[in-house]
Amino acid sequence: MLESLGAAFALMLVLEGILPFVAPDAWSNTFKKIAQMPPNRIRIGGLISMVLGLILLLVILG
Repeated sequence: MLESLGAAFALMLVLEGILPFVAPDAWSNTFKKIAQMPPNRIRIGGLISMVLGLILLLVILG
């Protein structure tokens, strides 16, 4: 279990690093736009991301 969690975390870091490596200007502009959004929109986006991730996990592991 711990090994799988570590592998998942490592994969997340790899995936999160792709955009800043490939297109740093686009990545920077995106985060500037996100920083200007109201907190509720950011929170809703995070919730949607978590729910989609959980559904994907259930589909893959189920």
